[in-house]
Amino acid sequence: MGRRRVFGAVGPLAGFEEEFREDLGRLGYRSEVVVRHGRLLREVSGWLAERGCGVDGFVAAEFVADRAGRGLTRTLTDRSLRPLIEFLVTRGVIDRPPRPHAAGDDPVGVLLEQFARFLLVERGLTEGTIEGYVGAVRPFVLSRRRSDQLDLIGIVAADVFAFLIEVCPDRSRGAASLSATAMRSLLGWLFLTGVIDAPLAEVVPRVGSWKLAGLVEPVAAHEVAGMLDSCDRATTAGRRDYAMLLVLSRLGLRAGEVARLGLDDVDWRAGELLVRGKGPKDSRMPLPADVGAAIADYLRHGRPATAQGRTVFVRVQAPHRELTNTGVTQAVFAAGQRAGVGTVHAHRLRPTAATRMLAAGATLFEVGEVLRRERPGTTAIYAKVDLARLRTIVRPWPQVTS
Repeated sequence: MGRRRVFGAVGPLAGFEEEFREDLGRLGYRSEVVVRHGRLLREVSGWLAERGCGVDGFVAAEFVADRAGRGLTRTLTDRSLRPLIEFLVTRGVIDRPPRPHAAGDDPVGVLLEQFARFLLVERGLTEGTIEGYVGAVRPFVLSRRRSDQLDLIGIVAADVFAFLIEVCPDRSRGAASLSATAMRSLLGWLFLTGVIDAPLAEVVPRVGSWKLAGLVEPVAAHEVAGMLDSCDRATTAGRRDYAMLLVLSRLGLRAGEVARLGLDDVDWRAGELLVRGKGPKDSRMPLPADVGAAIADYLRHGRPATAQGRTVFVRVQAPHRELTNTGVTQAVFAAGQRAGVGTVHAHRLRPTAATRMLAAGATLFEVGEVLRRERPGTTAIYAKVDLARLRTIVRPWPQVTS
């Protein structure tokens, strides 16, 4: 069945404009934004018509470059075209563009895409962890590029040592440890698949560290209160951020666990949350009354009707899709700035929850249970958070007499 041309559009996309506008409306875009994207569709359609191309001839990068070459002043980026591209992909009109690091026949991108798939399917790692691993080993893989090929067969232990010696000194202990772990995983995968003939993962050294050497940095109770007060609960963003901050500071969830929290994970009758932790590990936690009230307020008066998917927390701006780990952390960071607390990321609210439980009389074992720690020893770091009590048992520094 042919599509009816509307709004004066010409070219191969002319018949899609009305449906595109309706789709943007369902996704929650404001009317002025819908109009702007409608104009963009007409512009793309006219550009294709001038080139004598069908819809399958649309390449976003070429359109943007050609437009810039003609001296058009209105800023346009690949990101501006995402709603249109997503619309055309979901309608089966065009294929989804390849991910940037796997574009074309780039050997580095192809290898990293295969490595990422191994981490997802075989190791069961989360998307955020996979991105960290891929980013950590990318410089090493790039160093093995030889023209349009990769020299992986020739990797020796000295190459691995040289790479780690180059990148680790300027990084924090955590970042250096990630580099070593990611390299160990990459080399193990290359050996497993027969790309290299030696188990080089065994030669990757471990980054020196000492258990329980540092001090956790919880956010003080009055600072958390200030961050909560900074959320304007008369707005959608304020209701959402207030609820997320309570979940993080009261229950000690990770940013990714908050982002993955689904509508079906809240058992209102039993007063429980199903927390989907790292990998395939799920656990149930009690839902405190104040946390439940904040979530309910957001669901009733803040979560947009055009929200996509079944996650509790979604983006404020259209399209209203689920939040990412970064989105949760950015909300916490913004609250810290508004409250004058300084730089606060989501992971700092996890020890905040632990110290609050310890101050209320909970044992380290109970704290570990709430935080879903696999090994009891990893919770021992929280034994050092009460500096006032620690001062009562510290031995005095010996005095030197002349």
